[in-house]
Amino acid sequence: MKFTKMHGCGNDYIYVNCFREKVDSPEALAIKISDRHFGIGSDGLILILPPKDNNSDAFMQLYNADGSKGSMCGNGIRCVAKYVYDHGLIPSDRTETFIDTPVGIKKISLDIRDGRVINASVDMGVAKLTSELPEEISVSGMKLNFVGVDVGTAHAVYFVEDNPELKNIFSWPDSEFASEGNKFETHSRFPDRVNTEFIEVISRDEIKMRVYERGSGETMACGTGATASAFAGFVSGKLSRDVLVHLRGGDLKIKIEDGDRCIMTGPAVEVFSGEIVL
Repeated sequence: MKFTKMHGCGNDYIYVNCFREKVDSPEALAIKISDRHFGIGSDGLILILPPKDNNSDAFMQLYNADGSKGSMCGNGIRCVAKYVYDHGLIPSDRTETFIDTPVGIKKISLDIRDGRVINASVDMGVAKLTSELPEEISVSGMKLNFVGVDVGTAHAVYFVEDNPELKNIFSWPDSEFASEGNKFETHSRFPDRVNTEFIEVISRDEIKMRVYERGSGETMACGTGATASAFAGFVSGKLSRDVLVHLRGGDLKIKIEDGDRCIMTGPAVEVFSGEIVL
């Protein structure tokens, strides 16, 4: 099977062009290839499938590193947009593409330089609150509060300034963060599990973020998480409509337009292409 490895701010996936390749048992395949010691190494698998109708250029289906199916990935969809342009699935005179997902078609504007997509801006749609503002919760013996946001995937956003017990979370070693992060993801408040963001507010226009993703654990970045965090800060009165989000793997820009429509902008990088024997 031929594949391409790509990443957005270090949030890396294995992409398969299913216009040409056929993938059987994608859940098992995602587990196998995501392994960073015995596979290719990634946060999951993304299939680039033929569109279901004439209103989009391709269909994106995500599988997390644990094999579970995902509905939307902000970093992933930027890379899908880059792939369909760079690999000739859409005409070279196009400056935008429409990628279908399980939560609807997303419009992506392309920043093209020397015939390649470098950055992309994604219309993430309208963000929605899914909790009280904020909502109290008890995790691992800590009494905390969070803001729940849905941007195609479910997120729980914890602001460090409101949760003193999390004040050192950005210095937690990876092992501790993984152990505690799993308790946030699988908390009974979220029967379908949840993506969890921890936010340090630097200013009204800038935040620092650490994320524990549902089905993948800690990742270098999360586009839907950055969007959800910016929105949570905006509705909480902490942040402006334009926010720069610093993640472990790089920066994303989030703009909240009228009507709570969110636009995410960030890089898309192709690492390498190869072939794996299954």
